[in-house]
Amino acid sequence: MSSHQLQQNRFELKYLIHERCARGVRDFARSYLVADEHADPNNNYSYAIHSIYLDGPGMELYNSTVQGHKNRYKLRIRYYDDRPENPVFFEIKRRVNDAILKQRAMVKRYSVPHLLGSFLPGRSDLVNEDDDRSWESLNHFCNLAEQLQALGRIIVSYVREAWVTEHDNSVRITFDRNLVATRFTGGLVVADLHGGIRPHIPGVILEIKFTDRFPVWIREMVRTFNLQRGPMAKYVHCIDAMQRREVDSGFSRLGAMI
Repeated sequence: MSSHQLQQNRFELKYLIHERCARGVRDFARSYLVADEHADPNNNYSYAIHSIYLDGPGMELYNSTVQGHKNRYKLRIRYYDDRPENPVFFEIKRRVNDAILKQRAMVKRYSVPHLLGSFLPGRSDLVNEDDDRSWESLNHFCNLAEQLQALGRIIVSYVREAWVTEHDNSVRITFDRNLVATRFTGGLVVADLHGGIRPHIPGVILEIKFTDRFPVWIREMVRTFNLQRGPMAKYVHCIDAMQRREVDSGFSRLGAMI
C-alpha cells in the first residue's frame, strides 16, 4: 500500500456535508491535491473499503465513542476486495483529543480466522515476516483484543473518494458515501453496497487529515464552504442501525404471533 494510506500520526477533522457541497470542496481541493493512486477515475475516483470492527462483551469501545472519551481506540480489520491472494490490515486507531495515532499490520488473509480465534500471532501471519513494525502492531492488536475478550461485531463498508498531496502524506481529504452495515459471522464479506443495513446519514462524510499544521488553503476552504465540524463515527452509526433493525424485526415477529 502507498504511504498515503499509512499516515502514522495525524490530525483528523470530520464534517457531514450535502452532495453539492462535496463537489465544490472536491473542485477546490483539486488545485492542491491529486487523486489517490488506488482511485478509479471511471468510478468517481473512488474505491470500496470494508472493515471488521471488534469489541468486548460490554461493547466498551462503542461506549467510549458514544460517551465522547477524549482518549479512546478502535480495533478493526480492513480489506478492500474478496481476492484470497490480497492482504488484510489489522489496525489500531487511537484518538488522543484531535490527534489520531495509527498502527497497522499487513496480514495474510487466510490467517484471519485463527487470529480471531486465539489472538496468538506468529510472524508467519505477516505478508512480510521481516517487517518489524507490522509485527509490533499485530502483537499490540492481539494483546488489546485478548484483554477485551473482543469478538468481531460488524462489517462497516462504504465507497471512498480520496485526494492526497502529490509527493508526501501531509494532507489527505476523503469523501465517504454509501455506508452499509453487515453483521460479522466469521467471514471477510464484501458487502452489497446497494443493500444491507444502511444507517441514516443525510449526506457525504468529509474527512480532512493532515500531519502538521492546519494548511492555510484548507482553512480558506473551510471558510468558503462554511464547513461545520461534528462527530461522525461510522462504527457507532452502523451498530445503532443494526440494533434498530433487530428491534423492529422483534416487534414484527411479536405482531405476527398475536
